[in-house]
Amino acid sequence: MSSHIRALSPVQTDPGVLVHPGADRRLATEHWLLSTLPKDARERARKEWGEHRIAMLPLGTLFSAVRLPAHLVYAVAGGTRPSREVDAFLDEALDGGPVICDPHGRRYYLIVPASMPRTWNEAVDDWRRRDHEVDFLGRESYLGVPRLDVTDPDPAIASYWAVPMSSAATLCAPLTVARLISAAVHMLGKGADDAQD
Repeated sequence: MSSHIRALSPVQTDPGVLVHPGADRRLATEHWLLSTLPKDARERARKEWGEHRIAMLPLGTLFSAVRLPAHLVYAVAGGTRPSREVDAFLDEALDGGPVICDPHGRRYYLIVPASMPRTWNEAVDDWRRRDHEVDFLGRESYLGVPRLDVTDPDPAIASYWAVPMSSAATLCAPLTVARLISAAVHMLGKGADDAQD
């Protein structure tokens, strides 16, 4: 064994910048998600994550969700089923905003801030009226939230993170979500027009 062991230099960061290892960030994110529940219910959710890899969490306090049918996502992302390519498209289109995929129900849930602007809700109502099945899920709704390490489809699990939540309180920006939906609606309309021609 050599007596010439070189010491590793510490990682240099800007003053005031905290560097969190992935495990710490994941723990902080889990804690943030579970803080939507009363204290006495958090252990139950941890147990659900441990046993079933999915837990029901209430929406409308820290975060809410926009539910999109898979056909709307595929219209803009390409594809006909959940895939790494569709997930990568969503990651890029939503600037890393978290998305849960329910392949059995053929739905995607874009995780958004709990308080959405009224005008955004009016747009959702318009998309719903036009049979696009877009829905905003807030207070009095629950969502099956996968454990943070469930990032691939598995027939034994109801859903997975198509775009994982990278850190606590990292959410999809409402304007970015609206643009994605508008592009998908436009692509569907264009496809219908092309079919008629």
